Amino acid sequence: MPDAERAREQEQRRLAQEKKNERYVWWYLAYFLFGIHIVAFVMIYAVMHAK
Repeated sequence: MPDAERAREQEQRRLAQEKKNERYVWWYLAYFLFGIHIVAFVMIYAVMHAK
């Protein structure tokens, strides 16, 4: 029984870590896409105001 209990605890810990990692991936993706848009708007501004 202790082995099964330990295995269940390890599985729960692994799932919690996986969920945390997935959340980090989504945050990195959001920041990346936000940054891409900022760069695009700056480039559009530069092209529109070039002489």
